[in-house]
Amino acid sequence: MSYNFLAYEQDQLFLMPPSLTEWVGEESLARFVSDVVDTLETEGELRPFYAHYRSDGWGRAAYHPRMMVKVLLYGYSVGVRSSRKLAAALEESVPFRYLAANQQPDFRTISDFRKEHLEALEALFVDVLRLCEEAGLVKLGRVALDGRKVAASAALDQNRKREGLEREIRRIFEEAERLDAEEEEAHGADRRGDELPRGLATKADRLRRLKEARARLVAEEEEAKAAQAEKIREREEEERRTGKKKRGRKPKPPEAVVDREKKANVTDPDSRIMKTRRGWVQGYNAQAMADCESQVIVAQDVTEEENDVGQLGPMLERCEAQAGRRPDACLADAGYWSEENAALEDDRTELFVATTKEWKQRKAQREQGAPRGRMPKSLGDKERMERKLRTKRGRAAYKERASTIEPVFGQMEGRGLNRFLLRGKRKAAGEWSLFCTTHNLLKLWRSGWRVAPTKVAVARSGAGAGALAGAG
Repeated sequence: MSYNFLAYEQDQLFLMPPSLTEWVGEESLARFVSDVVDTLETEGELRPFYAHYRSDGWGRAAYHPRMMVKVLLYGYSVGVRSSRKLAAALEESVPFRYLAANQQPDFRTISDFRKEHLEALEALFVDVLRLCEEAGLVKLGRVALDGRKVAASAALDQNRKREGLEREIRRIFEEAERLDAEEEEAHGADRRGDELPRGLATKADRLRRLKEARARLVAEEEEAKAAQAEKIREREEEERRTGKKKRGRKPKPPEAVVDREKKANVTDPDSRIMKTRRGWVQGYNAQAMADCESQVIVAQDVTEEENDVGQLGPMLERCEAQAGRRPDACLADAGYWSEENAALEDDRTELFVATTKEWKQRKAQREQGAPRGRMPKSLGDKERMERKLRTKRGRAAYKERASTIEPVFGQMEGRGLNRFLLRGKRKAAGEWSLFCTTHNLLKLWRSGWRVAPTKVAVARSGAGAGALAGAG
């Protein structure tokens, strides 16, 4: 019996040296990421990455920051975030090997690069957003705003009250003193005295985080006491001015308003306990504002606030800073409603903010129908907003909210957004920015927009890198 198979020889040698570029399609995401980063370097946008390196040529050679940026952006685009998984992909994946030019930095190098260049990586969000604008994907007509609770690199059971934190800190210091005495007896008193005992070296980071957690609780206690003291002062001032005692219960003294049951997390002190549809998580509130026409994110930020009500104003400001101007209209759910937020509407941005849950809105629309005529002047802010959302124009506008922002979060979740890998609000904000940057990068790639071949040719020639190296 004779089979007709193609030859299969795993030890077959290449007759000519292979080129990785031939293994990566012209329209592939890897090539697109490479072209975008090369072009950003030509335009000088990668200059902040070079500030970390010596410009005199001395020292051990470092991996090129342009290569590292490409690997990180592509990794976040395809859902590979862990530094260990990225290091493995640089060995096993053709697109990763293409982007790294067959270089293979280890996971510590990748992790350190991400941590050391967080600010520069965050700045890429604005750079990619500008490219989206050039491609016609950013209109800033209507935008949808929402927040997503993202778990921190910390566990719920690592929350402690202030009393427990202080007890743990005392225990570590007592152990340090005991080990100090043992080491001095065993090795002499030739140590400086400010080193952590060798037996506690692995606990240094935990001690730091314990102190940070305690400091957070102390600061919140002082803030609560100051607010109560101001409330008492205002009451006393009003009584002195009017000559009459105010009715009602007298305010508690500042010390009485301190919540001794409040907790802080000892793994990530910046994080907070957040409620989600799936239960409680220890995490952060990640905010995103997306263009309703393209789902491109035009503003993003991370906060430790558990609810969204205080984020409308800051996010409108972020949009102005990151996208260049405020949107014509902003759509937000009931989590953003407040009388103070209603006052943020002006001639630049019209607000469509729900005042109740959406099922209650739909019920009111069915029962009351669309209002007609001019808005009555006697209505308060809440009534005016409710009436506007019941109009045909208001219903049509608000309907775009869920179909814009919910898919954005869904697409991010598909790329692994269920937990931040880095600890601390600053680092979590950097990682969220990477997610938002790569979300926009994917929108740009799928839109069919491509970097002009002449720009890529200039970038590949090294003109941009040479200019940056000379400026270092």
